[in-house]
Amino acid sequence: MSMQDLLRDFHQKHEKIKHTVHTAWRYPLPPWGRFLAGCFYFSVPVVGGYAVMQWAIGKSWESIGERGEKLRQKEVEGRGDVARLQDGTERKIGAGGLGMGVNLAQSNAEDQERNRKMLERFFKKERRRRKKQLEEEET
Repeated sequence: MSMQDLLRDFHQKHEKIKHTVHTAWRYPLPPWGRFLAGCFYFSVPVVGGYAVMQWAIGKSWESIGERGEKLRQKEVEGRGDVARLQDGTERKIGAGGLGMGVNLAQSNAEDQERNRKMLERFFKKERRRRKKQLEEEET
């Protein structure tokens, strides 16, 4: 039996099941039943999407580490609208450069360092706030 025959057979059986479900088992739902069915059909992709995201986060941590500790190169190769290619040359990307496109936001090393420090300060405040919140909950 070829793959085409298997797919055709699967399709026919699937159509038969759909026909049975939508005709023989059809029962009009009351308003609360329609609401519950809507909640179920809404929640399936949300829960599935959450599961996929958790799987992707786990794969990311496996390959680069939770905080990027497994990366060979910790610093950013290109900054702003300049990218360093594999042969070591630098090329402008974005509008007027490789691939044309839009003007890219640019930041130099000083901007990136300032942003990193501000982000660290923010996370430090958040850690203190959460620690204080946990201490208050325990008392």
